[in-house]
Amino acid sequence: MDELILRVARLVAEEPARAGDRGGVAGTLRRLCSAARRDLSAAGVGVSVMAENGMRGVAAVSEPSCEPLEELQFTLGEGPCLDAFASRRPVLVPDLFDGAMRRWPGYAPALHDGGMRAVFAFPLQIGAARLGALDVFRVEPGSLTEGELRDALTFADVAVTTLLDGQERAGPEAVADGLDEVMGHRAELFQAQGMVAVQLGISLVDALARLRAYAYVEDRALGEVARDVVARRLSFDSGMS
Repeated sequence: MDELILRVARLVAEEPARAGDRGGVAGTLRRLCSAARRDLSAAGVGVSVMAENGMRGVAAVSEPSCEPLEELQFTLGEGPCLDAFASRRPVLVPDLFDGAMRRWPGYAPALHDGGMRAVFAFPLQIGAARLGALDVFRVEPGSLTEGELRDALTFADVAVTTLLDGQERAGPEAVADGLDEVMGHRAELFQAQGMVAVQLGISLVDALARLRAYAYVEDRALGEVARDVVARRLSFDSGMS
């Protein structure tokens, strides 16, 4: 096995568990994020899982304050995580003011307001299969060094192996251990999207846009809004615009 892979795998294995850690794959990915945050001198690291069918969600973050930065990308439908997944290439933004404000007009200002000045996203992929992305956030502008870039790519490779191994153990019809909550939230979003489309007589694409807009205006996670729609605590056919 490659020495870099062995080194990163050792860092993840040595990362202590925390109270509240989920088990299985999610717990391993949380430790991977924390190890990467230290190794890459980052303010935060997150891993999001995504699939070709649109299922997506935040799988793990190095610390709770990082989760809103990850989740907001799905709320707004823009950001480095989504771009890395779509392009199959790393998205490297050493300075948010160098084009990112135009590239992500909703996300980049929010990221800046959260104290971040640089972000780097790495696709989680093997062959033609795409699994998600790993995001690295920094509070100071500046590029990753050659060694840091190499390490970040290796953390992404280890995340891929973790996801694949977890899925293999779970079986083809099941969700990898620890990720059932993440995928459950995405299923709720699809259901809520359909309900809003029926309520307003609009397309599914427009329904998702309405859900995202509501979540952004109300400063809530998209998954929370979807849960309220599915539970019929929130309806979009009662005079909402």
